[in-house]
Amino acid sequence: MKKHIFSEKRRLAPVLLSLLGFLILTCLFFAYRRDQSLFEDAAGDLFRQEMLSNTLNMHYTLAHPENYGIRSYTPVLPCYRSGARLAGQAQLENSISFFRSLDGSRLPKEEAYARDLLVSSLELSLKKSAYPYYEEPLSPASGMQSQLPILLAEYAFRSRQDVEDYLKLLEQTDEYFDSLAAFEQEKARAGLLMAAPSLEKVLEQCETVVTREALEKGDHFLQTTFRERTADLCQKGLITKKEAAAYIYENERLLSTVLLPAYEALYDRLFVLEDPSIPLSGLAAKRGGQDYYQCLLASETGSCRPVEEIRSLLASRFTLEYQTLDALLASGELDLSQQAQQEYLGAFPYTEASQMLADLQRRMEKDFPALISREESLPVPTVKTVSPSLQEYCAPAFYLTPPLDDGDSNVIYLNEKNPLSGLELYTTLAHEGYPGHMYQSLYSNQHLQREAVGPLRQLLWYGGYLEGWALYVEFLSYDYACDLMEEQGQEQAARYIQFQKHSRSLQLCLYSLLDLMIHNDGASQEKVCRALENFGITDPDAAGAVYAYIVEEPANYLKYYLGYLEILELQKKARSLWGEGYSDLDFHTFYLDMGPADFDTLGKALEQYSQPAGGD
Repeated sequence: MKKHIFSEKRRLAPVLLSLLGFLILTCLFFAYRRDQSLFEDAAGDLFRQEMLSNTLNMHYTLAHPENYGIRSYTPVLPCYRSGARLAGQAQLENSISFFRSLDGSRLPKEEAYARDLLVSSLELSLKKSAYPYYEEPLSPASGMQSQLPILLAEYAFRSRQDVEDYLKLLEQTDEYFDSLAAFEQEKARAGLLMAAPSLEKVLEQCETVVTREALEKGDHFLQTTFRERTADLCQKGLITKKEAAAYIYENERLLSTVLLPAYEALYDRLFVLEDPSIPLSGLAAKRGGQDYYQCLLASETGSCRPVEEIRSLLASRFTLEYQTLDALLASGELDLSQQAQQEYLGAFPYTEASQMLADLQRRMEKDFPALISREESLPVPTVKTVSPSLQEYCAPAFYLTPPLDDGDSNVIYLNEKNPLSGLELYTTLAHEGYPGHMYQSLYSNQHLQREAVGPLRQLLWYGGYLEGWALYVEFLSYDYACDLMEEQGQEQAARYIQFQKHSRSLQLCLYSLLDLMIHNDGASQEKVCRALENFGITDPDAAGAVYAYIVEEPANYLKYYLGYLEILELQKKARSLWGEGYSDLDFHTFYLDMGPADFDTLGKALEQYSQPAGGD
């Protein structure tokens, strides 16, 4: 009997083990599915919350919100609420804790990558939240007093709903500016109000961006662009002429009774705060300013390097660029007389933006991954000029990123205050168009959609990744221009273009070093002006303008130039890892496929990256 029982146990053992193995696998499967489901639900909720909290942002992110689970919403501008910081910090802490609790090994590769990026981004946001009054939403160069009208003017009308949303947002501009004024009052009480010279610029903008005279004439850009957009809807049969007329009347009314008074009220509240005793000075001059600057550097550039390592990287590049320029001059093959420079620039064969974009697309083909295109040719951006009333406050050029689900809306703005032509326009179009921001944006959207990556990734902003890339390809376009001139038999002009390339790099490197000096080391305006004198900038007004811009836009030059240097460091690492199999095409594919991220994460990802077989 015992023997019989023993034999039965032996026969049952494999069955029990098999069942146990099945149960373990089932538990593991459900554990994996649980973490994946939790991540997808939480990421989707976070994305929708962000969209619902800022309709302006949602409109520029999504052409069709209903396809992302957003079927009803109340149009709203993101007004500042006093006392909301603590609640925001608590929410950040809870989100960090939740996403950290998910096991990355139980998530699909793309979602594990997104989860790691999200946690890092939230942690950095939490660090920055400890310095609420160091941010400047009304900066003279990039503040909402000048940016909001541009966003309203370019607010696409795809449907009747878009027009009605737009009008409801316009109706809230008084509340929005009122909240920004309240924030500036809190900054003043904390001893962190912007410097008097900066505030003077903002006050001037409040007086000139929207004026009663322009509105009465009916030629303000917020009037003309509105009429154009409603006319387009009429032509498409989406609204009637009677409805268009009613919308135009309402727009006119809101501009006169809400937006204009909003600017006037903002002016009045800021004017009362103006303090002539507050000088232009960097973050280092403020209590806790250096600590905030280090958070800002990481946030704006995506570089995790300490300040001294960044300084060393910049100094090395500065030396290299200086030596390269010195060698070009020492060769004796370059005439830099004013007449010769004009001849070099005049020899550039293209005058139209369309010609230049076509040439850039042709030259980039072999070294950059292809876009998926429904047409025989790649999308061509619409090139527009900035309205005269905004020229004083806008960058020389900029590209408006299209919504995730509308890759056909591509607009590059050129500021005609200082018209671009020839080489300057060519390299600017490379920066903004191909292979710069436009190409990168289209490629990224297509890749993420192909990999079925959730839209939350699009909310994670990495300035160094984006602007570093645009500067990287801008410098590459100087090489394209050299090839173009050599094809035209213009050898001297090609050498001059190389000189221009390295001069621009040296200048941006210098300004990036000055950013560190001003905001980390506390360098005064006098010290910065002396440094600029050593490099030929002797006009006090010009030097003062450089100092003021860097003070008002901390880490901005570094966002571009340090981002560019970090890409070069990644490229150097790829050459080392891939050896003879390295190709620019593979490196660019890696960089674009990984999508926006910080450079520490990209460096680790490069070590795990499987290079396509065959290399070059």
